[in-house]
Amino acid sequence: MKRRSALVAALVAMVAAVVAVVATSATAKSSAPAAASSASRSLVSCKRGATIGLAAPITGPAASLGQPQRRWARFFVTRWNAKHKKFKITMTEGDTQLPNVAEATKVAQSFASNSKILGVVGPAGSQEVVATTPILKGAGLAYVSGSATRTTLTDGSRSGFFFRVVPPDAVQGPTVARFIVNKLKKKNVLIIDDQETYSTGLAADAEGTLKNLGATVSRDSVSQQASDFSALISRIPGSVQVVYIPWQLPPKAQLFAQQMREQGKRQILLSSDGTFDPTTYKPAQEAYASNFPVSAKSPLIASYKRSHGGQPDFFGAPTYAAAQTVATAVAKACANGSASRAEVRANIRKSNIPPAASVIGLRIKFTARGDLNGGRFGLFKVTNGNYTPVG
Repeated sequence: MKRRSALVAALVAMVAAVVAVVATSATAKSSAPAAASSASRSLVSCKRGATIGLAAPITGPAASLGQPQRRWARFFVTRWNAKHKKFKITMTEGDTQLPNVAEATKVAQSFASNSKILGVVGPAGSQEVVATTPILKGAGLAYVSGSATRTTLTDGSRSGFFFRVVPPDAVQGPTVARFIVNKLKKKNVLIIDDQETYSTGLAADAEGTLKNLGATVSRDSVSQQASDFSALISRIPGSVQVVYIPWQLPPKAQLFAQQMREQGKRQILLSSDGTFDPTTYKPAQEAYASNFPVSAKSPLIASYKRSHGGQPDFFGAPTYAAAQTVATAVAKACANGSASRAEVRANIRKSNIPPAASVIGLRIKFTARGDLNGGRFGLFKVTNGNYTPVG
């Protein structure tokens, strides 16, 4: 009896083990990567045209940056459709409301579930890219940003899915640092980050180069949600020559500049691409800002200004390049009347748009990890809302 019980127990254990293996195998087969693979390969009919998505902060705290991106993206679609009568681009817009990543994930989910969307322009913010990656990548969608600069976004985990037409902060930070030391001839710098991933990463990139160049660097930090910087400003030492704020919201940077002025602080104020907004950020003191590569002499800039009240909206210009990249890849994939998201990703990876056709003035070609080949940043002097290139 005991031997029979032992035998039964052993058989039960074996069956349980087999069931567990089968269950594990079934779970693995029904996991997200398998679903992503299916969505990635699904063909969409696109003989006469195709749909792309735009993820941008159209409203919210960063709307002054998102609106230029939206206008430049729409400008691209208008020009494309006027030229390509037999293959029209339709753009579905999603409002990410940066820095609210919850809204960005909602937009990503809506794009992922819309089988017509073959590629995405955006998201704008680095933290949005991080938050939406599992969704967009899981749906097999390629996404090309015109403003996300955090260096680690192209660390390899998004290769083949995420691309950007602007250089990373590994380029921006050192560019700013060299400008401070070599051009401004200053060597005592205070860096204040706004505690967001974009800001802290850029601050670290600048700090490292500044120290290598022999500068004295101090650090401080403030919440992106803060609305009163008086206490922070009051503790800025008189020995500090340059205050660097790699922030993301132009209204916050403008408020900081005003409160610096009110306290009689005369340090040079230097900010990043996230504050590059002539309509909002207009510091009264000596100030500079870095920004993406844009070909100021491009006929595209002149044409855009003519149709937008004379405003160049430089911050949004790279989003035109992002839309151009996605649409060009989609059109190639649709040459036979249908396309998959996987085909679009492959075409984006092989992008090679010449400088003459690019608003950024550089060839749009990507490294294996999705960075723009040969990207660089420029510096602008900010005087009462006028942004003049200085380096």
